Amino acid sequence: MNANLYALFQSRFPTDISAPFIEMEDGRRISYGDMDEGSARLAGLLGELGVGRGDRVAVQVEKSPEAVLLYLACLRAGAVYLPLNTAYTSDEVGYFLGDAEPSLLVCAPSDKERLHPVAEAAGVAQVRTLGGDGRGSLTAEMAKAEPDHSVAEMAGDDLAAILYTSGTTGRSKGAMLTHDNLSSNGLALHRIWGWRPGDVLLHALPIFHVHGLFVAIHCAMLNGSPMLFLPKFDAGAVMRLLPKATVLMGVPTFYVRLVDQPALTKEYCKRMRLFISGSAPLLEETFTAFESRTGHRILERYGMTEAGMITSNPLDGDRLPGTVGHALPDVSVRVADENGKPVAAGEIGVLEITGPNVFKGYWRMPEKTAEEFRADGWFITGDMARMDTDGRVAIVGRAKDLIISGGFNVYPKEVELAVDDVPGIGESAVIGVSHPDFGEAVVAVATREGGASDIDEEAVIAHLRDRLARFKQPKKVVFVDELPRNTMGKVQKNVLREEYANLFRD
Repeated sequence: MNANLYALFQSRFPTDISAPFIEMEDGRRISYGDMDEGSARLAGLLGELGVGRGDRVAVQVEKSPEAVLLYLACLRAGAVYLPLNTAYTSDEVGYFLGDAEPSLLVCAPSDKERLHPVAEAAGVAQVRTLGGDGRGSLTAEMAKAEPDHSVAEMAGDDLAAILYTSGTTGRSKGAMLTHDNLSSNGLALHRIWGWRPGDVLLHALPIFHVHGLFVAIHCAMLNGSPMLFLPKFDAGAVMRLLPKATVLMGVPTFYVRLVDQPALTKEYCKRMRLFISGSAPLLEETFTAFESRTGHRILERYGMTEAGMITSNPLDGDRLPGTVGHALPDVSVRVADENGKPVAAGEIGVLEITGPNVFKGYWRMPEKTAEEFRADGWFITGDMARMDTDGRVAIVGRAKDLIISGGFNVYPKEVELAVDDVPGIGESAVIGVSHPDFGEAVVAVATREGGASDIDEEAVIAHLRDRLARFKQPKKVVFVDELPRNTMGKVQKNVLREEYANLFRD
């Protein structure tokens, strides 16, 4: 049996393949048949460009239907899809290309001049362009390509995608996800979230990370459902489309913004079946305010790049604010001490997991992979959690000082290395501070080297502009004479977080 994820999708296509797959707000419509043909044509083009089974395809483009077709084409051709956040700078893209050694880079037409020399330096053989409007050299060549309607025969353990995560040491790691990882997770979510005939997904997420690319698109395809496809989240656009949808997946910021819409009422949401939130903690006040306005209790779930979705609040049953529910079917979770020994119910420890969704390891980093797994095969998530006697999980903190800003993971060490490299900076500590829009904002607390007075916040941010993706750049830079330390000399970030907790409050 072919374990290729695309073969699974094909088995779930609607009986009438003229049924809509993607619908744009401007009236553009792509059917399931169009999608199958378009991905076949792109798969044929990949072959013409020398992209073979197991070769990596790096993609840094704006969200578009054609970008979805490219992802599906990579699956059916047996290539490994490597999506890159559109905010990544040339330096960051250069690292990913050098590490993953893709055969092809697809970028925005406006970025070709900037990224072509980066790709050349990394030895990438081919560069093509694709814009948010669907235009570019990729689609121009696609129109002339001979379609390849085959679906590569893949084993479940074969790679489908590599997604880079920020590293605690400053070096990003490529999480290797297999066809089985993605298939098992998609099927589990389709089942537990009660997907049914007639469901319509409102898709307003980016498609360069797990939430928008895998969770949302996979669930819709496994149901043969249409997606109302927005290029980005816009509260007004979401409100216009909400009466036509039944399912919305979003980050907490989506719901904060929607609560501010006067038209959001129970009557307005009467067709909606399910609101899902993830990628960052959902505040209880947002949960309560949204329920008051709509009558819907948001379903919060928990996942990560290395495993897709791990736990979920129930479709039927109590959805408790501040918790992320129970383990998915076939997934096991435990809360353990630093030695991997499970702690008692209600006690705080590190969440560890095992299951068919857990990734294959970090690309070309066997030692780092080994560090993140226990001897008995459990993966150490690094998230601090507690679990009650019924197995319901609450995430209570994050190990390694991870910051989640606007739904994106930011590891302080990576930012600190960049800040410390700014001329005039002595040392820095980067923390996450509560922010009304982003959940958490990145804040750098720094000292001046030798008492230098000519370095200020504006100079630091200007220095980082082309070195770090925008979501990693500090929203504020605070200067101090010295960083607080404990008796062992370690910077006390808890003290800094407490001191600057109200930095973004009115």
